[in-house]
Amino acid sequence: MTDRGVRHGDPTSLRLYDKTARDAAAAVIAAYSTSFGLACRMLGPRPRPHVRNIYALVRVADEIVDGPAEAAGLTADEAGTVLDALEVETYSAIERGFSANLIVHAFAATARECGIGEDLVRPFFASMRTDLTTATHDDASHDDYVYGSAEVVGLMCLQVFVNAGRARPHAAAPALVDGARRLGAAFQDVNFLRDRDHDEAALGRDYLGLDSGATRDDVLDRIDADLAAAAAVVPELPADCRRAVTAAHDLFAALSQRLRRSGDTPGRVRVPDAVKAGIAARAMLGGSPRSART
Repeated sequence: MTDRGVRHGDPTSLRLYDKTARDAAAAVIAAYSTSFGLACRMLGPRPRPHVRNIYALVRVADEIVDGPAEAAGLTADEAGTVLDALEVETYSAIERGFSANLIVHAFAATARECGIGEDLVRPFFASMRTDLTTATHDDASHDDYVYGSAEVVGLMCLQVFVNAGRARPHAAAPALVDGARRLGAAFQDVNFLRDRDHDEAALGRDYLGLDSGATRDDVLDRIDADLAAAAAVVPELPADCRRAVTAAHDLFAALSQRLRRSGDTPGRVRVPDAVKAGIAARAMLGGSPRSART
C-alpha cells in the first residue's frame, strides 16, 4: 500500500505523482524568479503548469553550470558528467513517460503532450555544456549559445501555447516561431548586459564580446529590434497566453530602457516593484506590448 491507500498500478497513483512533479517545478520557479513567477501566473490554467515545467528543468540545468555544483565541490568535468546524466534522463523520460527525478518527470510530461522533441532539447543542453568550456564568445559563438540557451526555450513555450490540451500537437505558424526565437534572444541579451559584471568577475565569462569590438549600443539596438519583432506577433498567440507574454515583453523593454540610461554604471539594473506592478496591470487589461524606446 502507498500513501492514503493508493494501490500499486492504480491510475490515481500516477496522477498523484504527476501532480507532485508539477508542484516541484512550481516550487523551483517560485524560489528562483519572482518576475517570471508573476508572468507565469498571468497565463491561463491550460498553459501555465507546462511553462513552469519547462523553466524548472532549464533552471536546474543552469544551476549545474553556474555555481551551486562548484560550491558543492564539483570540478568542471564532474559538473559536465552531472549535466550529461540529466540530458540522458530527460530523453529517456520523454520516451517512456516516467522519471524518478520529479523535475525531469514534469518536463517530460509537457514534452510528450506538446510536441517538444530532441530538436529543441539537444541545443539547450549543448549551450549549457558550453558554459563549462568557453569563457569568451565571438559573434558566431554568441549566436549559437543564445539559440540553445534562450531561443529554443521560447520555442518550447510556443509549443505549449499552441498545443497544450490538444489530442495531437501541430507545428506553430512561421511568424510565431520567429517571434518566439527573437523574444528569447532579447531576454538573453538583456540578462547578459545586466549580469555582465558578475559574469566576468565571478564566472570569468564574456558572452557579448564587449571587450573586443562590440558596443553596448549595438547590443541594445539588437535587443530593441528583437522585442519589436516579437511584439508584432503577440496578437496571433492564443488568448490565454497573450497577457503573460505581453507582461514579460514589457518588463524586458523597461529593462532595455534602463540599461540605455545607465550606461556602464556598475550595479545590476532593476525594474522597481511598483513599475512591475504597473506593467502587469496594463497587460491584464489587454494592453498591447510597448516599444522599448517609449
